[in-house]
Amino acid sequence: MEVSKNNALQTGSLVRQKISSFIDWFEVISLSVGVFLLATILIANVIARNFFRSIYFAEELSEFFVIFITFVGVSYAVRKARHIRMGAIFDAMPPKMQKVFIYIISGISATVMFLMAYYSYNYMMVAKAMGHDTPSLRLPYWFFLAIIPVGFFSAGVQYIRTIIKNIVEEEVWLSPEQQSEYEDEIIPMSEEEIADVVLGSGETDTINIRE
Repeated sequence: MEVSKNNALQTGSLVRQKISSFIDWFEVISLSVGVFLLATILIANVIARNFFRSIYFAEELSEFFVIFITFVGVSYAVRKARHIRMGAIFDAMPPKMQKVFIYIISGISATVMFLMAYYSYNYMMVAKAMGHDTPSLRLPYWFFLAIIPVGFFSAGVQYIRTIIKNIVEEEVWLSPEQQSEYEDEIIPMSEEEIADVVLGSGETDTINIRE
């Protein structure tokens, strides 16, 4: 029984890791491509306006990519703990109080995100029912709004994951994948730098810096 239970736990952990890796890959690729396309459209429109004629659909596509980047970025920011928070006050608290505040902050934030997802979904459905199209491309306007409830809902899920992570782990986690605001990075050193460090201070061949 214990062996089968351990195998099930390992399998579940592996599945969660794969899902998390896929979400991370999707969000990073989406944000990178979105920013690239937005910049390309804006630059191309500036060049066309000065030498030829403005691209008639540039404004609509720019609006779409701004909305897309913003609300995909909401989920990414929550998952990587890059959202706005009172870091100076939080870092000054003892660990037990930090745990309590993480539960409170994540719970309230998740509730707000799910409410915003609900209201934005209703707004999208109203826009769909009214049948509004964009002026230039003649695309349904609700298509531009579809990412908004998805982004809010994904952010709410990440806050719930943060609560679960803090219940399972003893340490304080700011997000499901971020334990501290500052990540330790190991920087490899050349042989000459290692010799300087050893002769100068006797430390190891790598140093940890805080971002």
